[in-house]
Order: sequence, then structure tokens, then C-alpha cells
Amino acid sequence: MDQFKGQPRLPKFAVPKRYDLRLNPDLVACTFAGTVAIDLDIVADTRFIVLNAADLSVNDASVSFTPRASSKALAAPKVSLFEDDEILVLEFSEILPHGVGVLELGFNGTLNDKMKGFYRSSYEHNGEKKNMAVTQFEPADARRCFPCWDEPACKATFKITLEVPTELVALSNMPVVEEKVNGNLKIVSYQESPIMSTYLVAFVVGLFDYVEDLTSDGIKVRVYCQVGKADQGKFSLHVGAKTLDLFKEYFAVPYPLPKMDMIAIPDFAAGAMENYGLVTYRETALLYDEQHSAASNKQRVATVVAHELAHQWFGNLVTMEWWTHLWLNEGFATWVSYLATDSLFPEWKIWTQFLDESTEGLRLDGLEESHPIEVEVNHAAEIDEIFDAISYRKGASVIRMLQSYLGAEVFQKSLATYIKNHAYSNAKTEDLWSALEGGSGEPVNKLMSSWTKQMGYPVVSAKIKDGKLELEQSRFLSSGSPGEGQWIVPVTLCCGSYDNRKNFLLESKSGAYDLKELLGCSIAGGSGTNNATCSWIKINVDQAGFYRVKYDDSLAVGLRNATESQSLTPIDRFGILDDSFALSMARQQSLASLLTLTSAYKKELDYTVLSNLIAISYKVVKIAADANLELMSAIKQFFIGVFQFAAGKLGWDPKQGESHLDAMLRGEVLTALAVFGHDETLKEAIRRFNAFVADRNTSLLPPDLRRAAYVAVMQRANKSDKSGYESLLRVYRETDLSQEKTRILGSLASCPDPVIVQDVLNFVLSDEVRNQDALYGLSGVSWEGREVAWKWLQEKWEYIGETWGSGFLITRFISAVVSPFASFEKAKEVEEFFATRSKPSMARTLKQSIERVHINANWVESIKKEDHLTQLVAKLSQN
Repeated sequence: MDQFKGQPRLPKFAVPKRYDLRLNPDLVACTFAGTVAIDLDIVADTRFIVLNAADLSVNDASVSFTPRASSKALAAPKVSLFEDDEILVLEFSEILPHGVGVLELGFNGTLNDKMKGFYRSSYEHNGEKKNMAVTQFEPADARRCFPCWDEPACKATFKITLEVPTELVALSNMPVVEEKVNGNLKIVSYQESPIMSTYLVAFVVGLFDYVEDLTSDGIKVRVYCQVGKADQGKFSLHVGAKTLDLFKEYFAVPYPLPKMDMIAIPDFAAGAMENYGLVTYRETALLYDEQHSAASNKQRVATVVAHELAHQWFGNLVTMEWWTHLWLNEGFATWVSYLATDSLFPEWKIWTQFLDESTEGLRLDGLEESHPIEVEVNHAAEIDEIFDAISYRKGASVIRMLQSYLGAEVFQKSLATYIKNHAYSNAKTEDLWSALEGGSGEPVNKLMSSWTKQMGYPVVSAKIKDGKLELEQSRFLSSGSPGEGQWIVPVTLCCGSYDNRKNFLLESKSGAYDLKELLGCSIAGGSGTNNATCSWIKINVDQAGFYRVKYDDSLAVGLRNATESQSLTPIDRFGILDDSFALSMARQQSLASLLTLTSAYKKELDYTVLSNLIAISYKVVKIAADANLELMSAIKQFFIGVFQFAAGKLGWDPKQGESHLDAMLRGEVLTALAVFGHDETLKEAIRRFNAFVADRNTSLLPPDLRRAAYVAVMQRANKSDKSGYESLLRVYRETDLSQEKTRILGSLASCPDPVIVQDVLNFVLSDEVRNQDALYGLSGVSWEGREVAWKWLQEKWEYIGETWGSGFLITRFISAVVSPFASFEKAKEVEEFFATRSKPSMARTLKQSIERVHINANWVESIKKEDHLTQLVAKLSQN
């Protein structure tokens, strides 16, 4: 039997075709019993059947295999479960006959509290605490519910039967075909599913309300939620029904199932899960409350619903062959969710906001400890860590880059062909490339391999010399180290106006282009002759390419002026700022040049651009604090000045008929002013918060302003005056809206008093905070609270490991607490602590977090060497 241990994949001598699964969950004892009959095709000589199972006890006497030809049941004298490999090995006394037979097994398990496999989630009904039973099988946890071939390529059909208490709602992927009541239990049978992977099987048992609608071709769509919250499902229901219609057109294939249920689960590790026909969500990603949800919550619901429904085609109908190709599922669903959201809510300018996805991808992929989009996966434990910004965000960004290169129409037609060709089966990255190659006539495989098979991305350096534009590519690393690699880079550039535009591929390390030939102009300030001059050149127009651009000084001045005069689109203003920040962090450019560029954004009002500038300002202030406290204080004043214009324009109170984006921006700008200690903002925020504490329905604190007010309250809280902090905890305890709870949790640790931060972190581990939400409490730890958070992580590590260690959430604890540090001593301390405590499932995150500490430490050292920074900042503040 040992030959099967330590293998990344199951042996291929038996192929599952159909599962007949019966389960009986006990929601009081938190256990379940089950039987499964699996139609198997034996395709090679074997005495063994090897399948996946974990955390189950299999009843040895129940195991039998009955070949269809002889109909004589064969017992398995030896049944062994290897927990480390998560496999069940059945040894028979004779070689099994080729052809189809039925494998039967009985088993028992626990409804665990780890938010994976078949687990329990708690809720209150009429003041009484109850359990619901829920599944989360992706990536490799169906095996914790029933023995199965738990690999995406092992597709089969599923006939599911559940035995549950009569008063409960029991849902699965398919509609109910029969319910038989047996005393206080009912036996619920579901229609047999089409062929699908095990990770998409789902069932949920509990008490729920629902709202329902129909798509244009009569598919029933329902949103289920806790009793009494049905109204909060109306917005996602609208988005769901419209999105299914939209994708049917876009993919040119109808939605393949007879119904679509979407359900909000109180305890849920990820954001949502695209189970075929029964999509599960965190409450914050599905429910929207007209009175208490913010505009950003509404947008989150729309994009998550669109993402999960895209998977019904891209992932569920056509499934990746193995986890190496996970990015096909996630990158694609991320990209297309923007397409759908843009179609439903054009006023949200969501494609500009897509830049946030690209930036997160670029940020992670700028690390030496990144990984290629296509990553080798050799053990189930490694899969969780690749559900990251590379698979989702870099994946989505390279798809956007390719679509922009090939053109929208060709891209869409080729996708429809890909889905038709691979429906009900599996595909690899190359299959998508060949469909796009066939549709476009372009060498897509060659173009894209450099982006998916090697990690990282290039920075393209641009300079003007003798009337020529010289471009050179090299791998960009946030550490500032030189990197290896070469890419086929789709270069787009504009000169002086968006009408004067050129596209070409940079396939070699460098290239020189005659500006006059290329664009019919020379650059102002360059050494061209007296022909038409243009004042700026922007490379990577619309940020469509997944790379950064470094401009020489004369080009940078032109772009700074074009930014200030708003001659550039918001997308390009965003790109110039983001590249400058990244280059400054990598010490390829001074902090002085970044701050000088930033002063060109004083009149900025675009949501996405300002939102990114705010995110950058937080990082710059923290890094400056590590270099020199006087500098930090000057930079805070500078940023307060930069954000004054937007704050003045937006004011505190929502305006009649204002845009969704202004509603989101107001909250972010006021939060930034509060964090930087702007006195007027703090006073007004606290005044409005006190009115809200007195009356939760006051118009003084609409949902879009609440985070700003909560952060302001925490800026003023300290160990000798905890009143604001205590009021905020009271609001937390009294609300039953998840979005409100997470909004509060995300504000608490922003307090500059370490004593309060310590208190907040202990609160986060109390039973008042659901395990899924603990990380919100770590997300905004103040600069002053870092050390307390690190000590707390070490003290509580054993408990954290027991509670979150089996899922991906534990990696978030490490990155949240470790990454903000900026000293080599701290990096060493972290390495020493984890030397004996790391596990394979957190190794990548730990290395990435320590690398970030080194990057920060080097940046601090370089800032200390910049002369006259404080004076420069004072001068910029006055202008």
C-alpha cells in the first residue's frame, strides 16, 4: 500500500462516473453519517482502489465493489486511511475485472468548526443559538465529507439525498425532486447533476428566508438569508438575474442548470464560493441594507455576485485540469466580473477601479518570493496559498492586456469557441491560448507564455536621446535588486494628445524609435529639430499592460505638468502615480520626486486616483516615521493640504443625486484627514458619532461616513479616556449587520495608544467576534501599535494555530502583523520565531512578509540619506 503515499495525484486505474450520496447530518451533536455508491470504470489491472478521504471514519465492513458483469460483491479485506496523504486505500484479494462496477462505502464524520469540508455555522433564531450545516469543498475538502476522487479532472454526475429535520430548508446544487416525511425527519432527494468536479458539490441545511426572481429565459434565481433579512437580498437578486442573462449572451452558451440559489452564510472563510447552482457567500458579499450599507458595500456585492456567476461557465462548465491552471478560473472570473458590473452600473466607472486589481497584482509580483501565474502544485496543502493576488489579480490583468491587444470582438468570439469546445470537461492554459490564436491569427501562445510561465514583470525605462525614444526592459523588483527575465511587452504610447497614438511589441531587451517617424513629432525640451513638438509622452496608455514605466527627468516633468492640468485621463494619472510610488519604494527614484509629483494631484477629484493616493499616503507617512519623526509630521501636514480641495468640494453631507463614486470618496478622504490628525475633521467626526450613538437613525452619520467617524473616535481614544472606544464597542454589540460589524472591527486598531491596541487584539479573539472576521481587527493596526501586535501574535500563536491553522486565514495573520515592520533586526526576530513553527501551507506567505520588512528597512535607510527632505515638504505644502 505504501506505493500510493507521497504522490501529488491519485492513480488513474479507476475512473468515477457517478456518485449516489446519502447524508444524515445531526445539527445538535454536530456529526454526520453517510453512504456513497460510486459507479467506477476500472481501466487497468489493479487489486487496489485509491481515492481521497480525510477526517472520516470509514466502516470497513461496509466496503464492497460489485462488477456489473458478475454482480457478485467483492469485499476489501484491507482498508487503510493515510491521513497525511488524505487517501483511502482499499485492497482486494483479486485483480478487479476491467469495466464498470459499483463501489459502496459507509462512513461517519464531524460537522467541524473550521469553515471547510462539511461544517457548522451558528446563528440566532428567536433569541436561541442554532447550528446550520454548510459545505466548502474548494480546493480539496470534499474528501472531508465523503470518500471521492477529489481532483478537478475527475468529473462525474451526483445524485444527492439528505435526511434532515422537517422544519429546516435543505438545498443542494440541483432542484428537489422528492421529499418524504418520516416522523420529525424528511428525506430530500435532488435531481441528478450534470457532470462536474467534486469541489463544486454543495449542500446547506438550516432555517432561511428567500426572495426570488426569474431570468429572461425562465431560470429561477433565489437569494436565501437568515430569517428576517430577506429584504437585504433584493439587490443581489437583481444583479444575479441580470448577470445570468448577460453571460448567456457573452459566452453564447445558456446557463446550464435549472435554478440558481445564492445563500448568505454567517461563518464563511472566503468571500464566496461558486458551487454549481448553489453559490455560498459571506453575508457582507451578498446582503445590502438600504439604510445601513455604504456605497462601497453595494459595489462589493455586485462584483462578487458577477464573479461567482461567471464561474458557472468559466470553472464549472469548463474546469481547469489541475490546480496549476487555477488562474484560468480566478483571473478570468475577476476580469469578466468587471465587464458585467460595468454593463449594469456604467456610472460606477468600474474599469477605472480595475486598476486596484492590477496594483495589488503588481505589488505581490514585485517580490522575489512571488510565483508564476502557472504554478506547480505537488500537495493539497500547497493549493490554498495560490488563491492570491497572482492568480486573481495578475491573472485578470494579463487577460485585460490580451483583450486590449486582440480587440474586444475577436476576444469574445474566441472565448465562446473555447467554452463550446471544452464544455463538461477540463482545460489547460494552452487550450485557451489556442482558441484565441485560432480566432485572432496572432501568436497568442508565444505572446502570453512570458507572462504566465515566468514570475514577475518588467519595468520599461524610457528616455529621449537625439530625437529618439529609447526603451529598455528589465524585471522590476520592489527590493531594487536587478532581476532576470524578458517579456513580450505590448507598448502603447501617446504624444501630447490621445489622438496621436502608436502600438507595437517590444520583443527584445531594448529598442530605439525615431519619434518623428513614429508619431510625427518631437518632445518639448528634447533635442529634436524645429518640427511639431508635444509636451508629454505617456507610455502604457490606459494602463492596459501589466508593467511599470520609469521616465527620465525631462519626460517626468512633462507628465507632471500634464497631470496638474488634467490633460491625462484618470487611468493614466493613476498609472504615473502608482509607478512613481513603486519606483520610490524600490529606491530607483527619490522620495522627494514622488512627493513633488504628488503635489500635482491637489485638484484631483477622481475616486480611483484619489483612493490610490490615499493608500500611498498612509504607507509614505509610516515609512517616514521610521526614518525621522519630524519628517513624518511634515509629510502628514503636506497630505492634509493635498486632500483639502477634495474634502472642501465634497463636504460632510451627501448631496441630492450625487454619484456613487463621490459617496465612496467622501468617506475615504475624511478618514485620511482623521488619521493624519486634522483637528477640524476629528472634531466634526466625533460630534456626528455622538449624535449617532444617541440615535442610530440620525441623518448626521450615513453609512458612507461611518468608517471615517469610527477611525476619528479611535484617534482620540487612550487608556485614560476610553469613552469613545467603549461607545463604539456598544454599537458593535447592538448591530446584527455583518457590514457594520466589520466596519467597526477595521477601525478599532487604528488607535495610536498601544494599550488600547492590545485591548482590541484580545477582543478580536473573544467569542464576540466570529473567526471569519478576526482579520478585520488586524487590518488597520496603527504605526504605534505594531510592536504590541507582534508580541500578541507570539503569545497567542498556539491558540491562533489551533483555531485557524487548517485554512488559508492563518497566512493573513502573519502578513498583517509582520509586513508593516521596517528594520532588519525585526526581520531576524520574525525568522527566529517561525523557524520551528512554520508549516508548508504558510511558508510562502512568511517569506513574502519577511521580504517586505527588508524592502521597508532599505527604503528607510535611503530616505535618511535624502538631504533637505523636510524643507522640501514644507515648501510643497506652501505652494
